[in-house]
Amino acid sequence: MTRKEFLTPNEVATLLMVSPITVRQWAQKGLLAAHTTAGGHRRFAIEAVAAFARERGIELPGITQRLLIVDDNRQFNNFLADLFSTEVPGLPIHQAFDGFEAGRAVQQYRPSVMLLDVMMPGVDGLEVCRSLKSDSATADIRVIAMTGHHSPDLERKMLSAGADVLLKKPFSAEEVLRECGFRSTSDPTRPGGGKNQNNQLQQDVAESE
Repeated sequence: MTRKEFLTPNEVATLLMVSPITVRQWAQKGLLAAHTTAGGHRRFAIEAVAAFARERGIELPGITQRLLIVDDNRQFNNFLADLFSTEVPGLPIHQAFDGFEAGRAVQQYRPSVMLLDVMMPGVDGLEVCRSLKSDSATADIRVIAMTGHHSPDLERKMLSAGADVLLKKPFSAEEVLRECGFRSTSDPTRPGGGKNQNNQLQQDVAESE
């Protein structure tokens, strides 16, 4: 499953650190390709924004990187996808719901970062991680493993398999964003941001176990 292929003017403005008015002016001048919805709203393809940034020497980590979330709990998987969509505008996010699907998604989307649940039916996270790290084509993927059943032995196994870190559920929004290489853009004072967001994430993690 793939999310977020198009961005709004406000999201593009946030990425490029300019005002939405500037983004609209670029679109009007043909400098930044835009699509118009049936309702008359402009939308910008991620690849078009990435190309625009590259031409001007602007680095956009949220676009040059790709995230794959692998967790068999669909509610929690979707919650993580929504979190990253909100906090890292423009980040291409893909989802897989078991180990077999993860293998196909890796080949299709070539993620740079993977959030990987350890305890899954069939092919578990440990086996997925070992497979990734044994292949030179996928060995560079940053693997952030997640588990609600943490133990020193499990952590040792996951790190030995090539995971960069094993997160213990429940974890905060800031922690998972940081370990994946991103910073939270949430304003702690806004509804749904900061502490409220962390509480919701930790509640969803607890319910997923």
